[in-house]
Amino acid sequence: MRFMVLVKADKNSEAGVLPDEKLLTEMGKYNEELAKAGVLLAAEGLQPSSKGARVRFSGDKRIVIDGPFPETKDLIAGFWIFRVKSKEEAIDWVKRCPNPFPGTESEIEIRQVFEAEDFGAEFTSELPGAGGASARAGGREE
Repeated sequence: MRFMVLVKADKNSEAGVLPDEKLLTEMGKYNEELAKAGVLLAAEGLQPSSKGARVRFSGDKRIVIDGPFPETKDLIAGFWIFRVKSKEEAIDWVKRCPNPFPGTESEIEIRQVFEAEDFGAEFTSELPGAGGASARAGGREE
């Protein structure tokens, strides 16, 4: 099973404030532990939403909305992708994580990633984009 682990943004991450050396060291050790255990598939921090954009779909129209975005609670500052045996194992790993925003309350969300087999027999690698999407998402293409 794969899980995307989402670090929720805060006012500092949205202001572009980078983590201090202590937190970077702690996160580095945590990421090494994940890698050694074979759990870590990806880990990245994200730039503030002021450097991003959203594309809103309305029928055939596409509307581009440049950041920054007002609702910090809805934004993500970074993520990991884990390969683990269960949601409980993902939770156990996240509980070991250093607080991403020391001295404050912060939140990390855990979401299971769909696998090709979740879609049933109708979903096959012959469908346009099916095999490639699974492979790009860290799945296996056979």
